[in-house]
Amino acid sequence: MTFFSKSFETYGYRRLKMALKSKGYIVNHKKILRLTKELGVQCIKFRTKNGRYSSYKGTVGKIADNVLKRNFHSLQANKLWCADVTEFKVNGQKLYLSPIIDLYNDEIISYSIQTNPNLNLTNSMLDKALKKVKNTNGLLIHSDQGFHYQHISWAKKLEENNITQSMSRKGNCLDNAIIENFFGLLKQEIYYGEKYNSVEELTKRIHKYIPTFPT
Repeated sequence: MTFFSKSFETYGYRRLKMALKSKGYIVNHKKILRLTKELGVQCIKFRTKNGRYSSYKGTVGKIADNVLKRNFHSLQANKLWCADVTEFKVNGQKLYLSPIIDLYNDEIISYSIQTNPNLNLTNSMLDKALKKVKNTNGLLIHSDQGFHYQHISWAKKLEENNITQSMSRKGNCLDNAIIENFFGLLKQEIYYGEKYNSVEELTKRIHKYIPTFPT
């Protein structure tokens, strides 16, 4: 308990995993997160308040049904994807990250980073994913009701590739909990309590971080 409480105040689960390994304990990240929850231990950096970004602008296009219905378990790769956008603030500037996560193994299929949360942020991310994954038959992609995902350009790409569209209920972030959890872990590990001089510096750090997730 002492090791967990002292370490996890400033360590994210990755650093805690490495610290345990150095002491001869091989523990996966899911067990670490479960144990810290059971012990009531919470990372101080994770508790830093940061307003959640919302791209919702009302009904500006198609609102899809919540087909996923919090069924976050996939038995095959590239059958259930989720997408979202999160915001970072650095020295008065803003940076936006838009990833797609495969619910089969939590792999980041593709992502885009921009200082402007326009349609290109999400559309370019989707284009990268479609170049990487050729067979999209039976694929479902889930998102919130942000304007990016309501827009005809997004819906058209999905239709052209036989992808089923699913959306969270309005204002219900738990409907997209896996990607929200990813954002929380990422910010805990490399953003909260860290000092970046520019959005370019943070962008480079995100590029280094993403290939290591979820190991």
